[in-house]
Amino acid sequence: MKISILTIFPEFFRSPLEQSLLAKAIAAGTLEVELVDIRKFSKDKHNSVDDEPYGGGGGMVMKIEPLYDALSYVLYSSETKKRRILLTSAAGKPYNHPLAVKYSLLEHLIIVCGRYKGVDERLNRLFDLEEVSIGDYVINGGETAALVILESVFRLLPGSIGKIECAISDSFADELLGPPVWTRPAEFMGYSVPQVMLDGNHSQIEGFRRFQSLARTWQNRPDLLRRANLADVDRAMLERITSGEDFDG
Repeated sequence: MKISILTIFPEFFRSPLEQSLLAKAIAAGTLEVELVDIRKFSKDKHNSVDDEPYGGGGGMVMKIEPLYDALSYVLYSSETKKRRILLTSAAGKPYNHPLAVKYSLLEHLIIVCGRYKGVDERLNRLFDLEEVSIGDYVINGGETAALVILESVFRLLPGSIGKIECAISDSFADELLGPPVWTRPAEFMGYSVPQVMLDGNHSQIEGFRRFQSLARTWQNRPDLLRRANLADVDRAMLERITSGEDFDG
C-alpha cells in the first residue's frame, strides 16, 4: 500500500517513519510513504502557502494554487484508481476504526494536511475529497491527525505487525473497548492479577475478558454499545454489569 502525505512540514514525519513497526513495514515493502512538500508548489519568492481570508476575520487560509498543484502531481503519478483523498479538517466526519479498515483496503491513500483556519473551499470542488476529524478539539495542524490515520491504517495491513490477531482484538475492532491486561509479576504492592487469568482455563479467560470489555465500554464509552453487534450472552453480561454484579464464569 502507498500513503502520500501532503504537508508544509514534511520533517514532522521523519522520526516516526524511522521508528518501530512503521520503519519495519517500509523496509519490508509492506508500506510505501510519500511525503510531498506543499511549499515546493508555491510560485512566489517567499514560498507562501497561506493568505488572509476573504471577508476578514482572524487567522489565515491555505491557498488554492499550491494545494491544487501538489495534489495534481500526486494524482498524476498514481498508478491505481483504487485510492481515496482525505483532508484532515475539524469540520470533517469523525475518524474511527471502521474507516481505518476501509482505507486499509485501498492501494493508495492520499492525505492532505489542513492548517490555519482551513483550506480554500475550492479544493473540495475540484477534487473528490473526504474530510475527516480525529476528535472534537483543536490542534496546531493536520500533521498530527495524518500520523494518527497512518498508524491506524498501516497496522491493519497483512504482515505489518507480528500477529493479525493483535489487530483484530484491539479496542474498537468490534465496537467495544479492549479489556484490562496484566503481565508478570502476579502480585505487586498488594495488588494481584485476577485468579481466573492464572488458572489456564481458556474458556473462562475469554469469558472474563469479554465481561471486562463490556464493563469498560459501559463505563467509559456507553455510546459504542448502541451500535455494537451484541450476542445474547453479551446482553446477559451487561445486565449483570449494570446491576453491579461481578463475573462468575
